[in-house]
Amino acid sequence: MNSHATRERLRRSRGFVFDVDGTLALADRHLNGYQPLPGALQTLALLNQRGTPFVTFTNGSTKTPLQLAHALAKAGFDVDTDRTLTPLSVAVTVFRRKGHRRVLVLGVEGVWRPLVEAGFDIVRSPARTDDADAVLIGWHPQFGLADLDAACRAVWGGAALYTVSSAATLASREGRTLGISGALSAAVRSVTGKRSIVVGKPSMSALKVACEHLGAVPADIAVVGDDPTLENAMALRGGALSVGVHTGLSGAEDFAALPEGRRPHLSLPGVHALLELLR
Repeated sequence: MNSHATRERLRRSRGFVFDVDGTLALADRHLNGYQPLPGALQTLALLNQRGTPFVTFTNGSTKTPLQLAHALAKAGFDVDTDRTLTPLSVAVTVFRRKGHRRVLVLGVEGVWRPLVEAGFDIVRSPARTDDADAVLIGWHPQFGLADLDAACRAVWGGAALYTVSSAATLASREGRTLGISGALSAAVRSVTGKRSIVVGKPSMSALKVACEHLGAVPADIAVVGDDPTLENAMALRGGALSVGVHTGLSGAEDFAALPEGRRPHLSLPGVHALLELLR
């Protein structure tokens, strides 16, 4: 699908959404110590030079947007906090729209702190709050039975169930790393029968928040990522240009094996190839 018309649409893009892990950089399995992938620093520098807006958008919730910006800066990326999005950037918007106030959170600081700073009444699992408006599951490697009990009781009490991501794995320098929030959401569903609502990629809420930061509509932006089920699916569903890269979870053959209509508009070896198309 790497046609001339598609390449021209790429050059006319008024904004870019970049995945982080497996697209711009790779971290260790604890999602620390980012190392830029080839062409990543130069691509963002080019966009900065041209004044083309972009955001980095990870489905990870180990870090707050501020912490993510600092971690990327240590790896050489010139990205400020306003351009670092996590699923919590979306959750704040969704919860306000839904009128949720009291939220039971399963997760580390990257999950609960943005909600506290946004003014929500937060209870951190394994503490219980059976009258919560919502349950949010994020990165929570110390998950135990008490957390499952707290989440299920809140759901039984009428709380809406959300997760930052349902992805089974994510890319790291050590290969595939377990996507904890998806596994925990499945555990809660197995007990309660309640399906979780994803606030991160590939939700349309995530695309909407990204577009608001870019000041552009989906048809005028490009979404760059390594996961066919996340960035690629979100872009295609929302009408954005999808750019798949082969430096993370998926290779060229994985994108090519997708059914017609679900393949990215551009399938590239990495952001270094994207850089050449943009020059």
